[in-house]
Amino acid sequence: MIFIVVKFRTKPEWTDRWLELVRPFTEATRAEPGNRWFDWSRSVDDPNEFVLVEAFDDDAAEAHVTSEHFAAAMQTMPQALVSTPLIISQTVDQDGWGQMGELTVD
Repeated sequence: MIFIVVKFRTKPEWTDRWLELVRPFTEATRAEPGNRWFDWSRSVDDPNEFVLVEAFDDDAAEAHVTSEHFAAAMQTMPQALVSTPLIISQTVDQDGWGQMGELTVD
């Protein structure tokens, strides 16, 4: 599985509109074969920072980055950003989320 985390820093005037701006990209990506998840979160420390956590089957990531909706998003998103997004992208030997071993809830 390819596990990806991306940090996006938005311009203040775009922060409240960011999730709407990326909605078509989000919906299209979630519908892709091989997409495991594509989830946005907002930083509790910086209201202008959004974090995207996504995962793909190993053979699905290339189709994602060559898709029409990916290309469209790469053209649309820069207008709302302060800087180039930061990314961590790793292949991990897992099929999905596992339970946390250090904390158990009964």
